[in-house]
Amino acid sequence: MAKPDDRSNNVERLKTAVQNTKENIEKAEFSAEFAGPNEAQKIKEKNKRRKHAIEGMKEEIQDEAAARKNGYQ
Repeated sequence: MAKPDDRSNNVERLKTAVQNTKENIEKAEFSAEFAGPNEAQKIKEKNKRRKHAIEGMKEEIQDEAAARKNGYQ
């Protein structure tokens, strides 16, 4: 039998994921200062993807918060 969809903590999980991703961006930017040109470029590209992911997570937080407000769980 399939496990029921428990969305009760999605907002909190997503907020934690956003915070962790922001911290990873900061750490990567710091390490990029000491990296060679090729590695620094890879770090910039990865951080660009991370920032894009954060935007998606923020949208999902809004969706989940609205669903919670409307009584969906």
